[in-house]
Amino acid sequence: MGSVVYTQPDGTVRELEAEAGQSVMQLATKNGVRGILAQCGGTLSCATCHVYVDETDLADCGPLADFEDDMLDTTAADRLDCSRLSCQVKVGEGQTIRVTIPPTQL
Repeated sequence: MGSVVYTQPDGTVRELEAEAGQSVMQLATKNGVRGILAQCGGTLSCATCHVYVDETDLADCGPLADFEDDMLDTTAADRLDCSRLSCQVKVGEGQTIRVTIPPTQL
């Protein structure tokens, strides 16, 4: 098991346990986390699951693929150096990933 800590734009924090290999987006949509729309269901074609990964966790989230990098240029909220699409970030065994949800996805 791992976990994901979601911080909403208003500062509300919610931590959820995750299965190893589960994406941050899958866990959010399964548990009704506000602000992660995931309109494409995780097929990397919509960028509505944009999150800001905590700088301390970024290196553990795997490399940014070229296609994800391109999709991040289409997000509704500003792209930051710590921006990722939550459908591409998988939780590892014993890992905790902290993300902040941007104020808008559309």
